[in-house]
Amino acid sequence: MAQQVVTVFGGSGFLGRYVVRALAPTGAAIRIACRRQREAMICKSMGDVGQIAPVPCNIRDDASVAAAVAGANTVINLTGILYERGAQTFDAVHREGAARIAAAAGQAGVERLIHVSAIGADLGSDSAYARSKAAGEEAVREAFPGATIMRPGLVFGAEDEFFNRFAMYARLAPVLPLIGGGHTKFQPVYVCDVAQAIVRALADNGTRNEIFELGGPRVTTFRELMELLLSTIHRRRLLIPVPFWAATAKAALIEAGLALPAAVVPGLTPPPPLTVDQVRLLRRDNIVGGEAGTLADLDIVPVSMEAILPSYLCRFRPGGGLRDDAARAAAR
Repeated sequence: MAQQVVTVFGGSGFLGRYVVRALAPTGAAIRIACRRQREAMICKSMGDVGQIAPVPCNIRDDASVAAAVAGANTVINLTGILYERGAQTFDAVHREGAARIAAAAGQAGVERLIHVSAIGADLGSDSAYARSKAAGEEAVREAFPGATIMRPGLVFGAEDEFFNRFAMYARLAPVLPLIGGGHTKFQPVYVCDVAQAIVRALADNGTRNEIFELGGPRVTTFRELMELLLSTIHRRRLLIPVPFWAATAKAALIEAGLALPAAVVPGLTPPPPLTVDQVRLLRRDNIVGGEAGTLADLDIVPVSMEAILPSYLCRFRPGGGLRDDAARAAAR
């Protein structure tokens, strides 16, 4: 049988690296389509020699997208951004880019398309991020009717942006903010479970034209997430409720401050710690719901946060976790 060829857009990112690792044992030839090939080089060691190859691609360019999907049996779109910067807008990436990938896949005769969106995708949302995700889903299903849509919730893992960022804040500051009082509900899902869900969906033709919402084993509030974080890194910090209006004002000031250096030196702006759009997102719960499929429908038992967080957050403990290492060594 001919070797399957899978093109993964966004394969060099956080989720992408785990998806590539999960795909490698299937024996498929994997193309990682990304703007900066050097960022995907780490993935080459995840498979056999020559099995995984980075290919240059800009999802805003029709020709490069068409070249990336040419001859592929399967396309996986993982591209996404958490904040806008220059030409990288929510609409350009989540809607236009997704539509371009789906259209190219259809024209190339691709058999399967997995499109990764997000829980909370909603055309009626106050958040531009959520609206663009929903618009992207619509564009994908119009261009490629058999596409499978995956909507993960808050994804955690060793390189995540959520727990690592708040753990860093907890190491440096005496307080942590609870935006909106910390009542927003989340259902964090382990990155390996999301990657495995994608691979299992590809192996099951019954998942064509289906939507899956991927969440972890329990629903928890933002406050409870911060409490779990502090417990994991062995630190005590004050948790201060911040009203949505105050968080919005603070985020607006942050964005305005970052815009000034960006105008002088484009491309060197650091990622914002908080944006107005992210505050809008926090006004809605981020949990599995509705009639979409779940991890259970893919025969996946989700891994808990408690089982994983200590493995990568221990470096934020006092002493960098060395005391715990010494205690374990003494016990042996």
